[in-house]
Amino acid sequence: MFSIRFCVNVLVIALVTTEVCLASHHSLLNHQRHFERIGPDYRNGDSVSFLDIKHTFGLQHIRVGKWVNREESALAANLIFDSLADLANILAVPPELIGLRGSLRFAFGHGGQKGVQAHYSPAYRELALAKNAGAGALAHEYWHAFDHYIADKMFIDDSILDPYLSSLVLSEQTANTSRTFSRANLFACASDNWLADKSIIAHPLNKKLSSLFKVTLLSANGQEPHDYVRRSIALDKQQRCHYFAKPTEMMARAFESCIEMYSQDYAEISNPYLVNSTIDSPLTKHGAYPDAEHCREIYQAMMEYFEPLGLAFDKQQGAK
Repeated sequence: MFSIRFCVNVLVIALVTTEVCLASHHSLLNHQRHFERIGPDYRNGDSVSFLDIKHTFGLQHIRVGKWVNREESALAANLIFDSLADLANILAVPPELIGLRGSLRFAFGHGGQKGVQAHYSPAYRELALAKNAGAGALAHEYWHAFDHYIADKMFIDDSILDPYLSSLVLSEQTANTSRTFSRANLFACASDNWLADKSIIAHPLNKKLSSLFKVTLLSANGQEPHDYVRRSIALDKQQRCHYFAKPTEMMARAFESCIEMYSQDYAEISNPYLVNSTIDSPLTKHGAYPDAEHCREIYQAMMEYFEPLGLAFDKQQGAK
């Protein structure tokens, strides 16, 4: 008996073409030189450096492109610092959690992809913003980083249960990293695994994250794809690509739209460098984002996950 999650995944794969979109929808957004941000003064009026960002948010490494001059670097560091601090504030998590336990790398004006504002590379666990076009994409790409990071914390890798495959995996683990996923699943995201009905590791936080996926991707009765999923599939068919209906892309758009829509209401924050153009844009009118009512449901499920995650992180850090 197949689960509804598996059936939705099959529906997504079956109804979209196999052509790959060459660029994220964020490449359509225009970079803005000046940003009218509303929010707390985390820096007390001072300027910060990229090194400050690395230490404050627990990042593993930061790369700045050689074509970024001193003035651009100073401006970008302040914008990125405030944006990551706003994100932590909105999610009610400690700033250090943003770095995903020191696993997340960050690049500015370095390692970008042509025509794309920003991207996350699972191979390097690196979130990269383009020098002249990265504005507004940070929240979207952060979800991709989180979605990838949390996958092996949430799901059992069925392949390592096979005695033959297990020995291959463990020898690779010893040589390279402490991850327990097989090579085939190194780049998997939690949202992909959830929709594919992978086995979830029993934990209260995983149960809450599963609820977030369910609220975002399934109908109210949990038996059908949400209309948001169907609209995403329709967009892929219209654009002749496989992008909008990818589980991690649907979750990233849901995440950023909630951040933009509710940051002002709940955290008194408005930051167009962190996220913009999810409320009023051509893509919004074509159904690329959850509608307002759906956003309210997603936001509630999102905070029911991230708030206890932040508390658990604080508790663990305090015990060290």
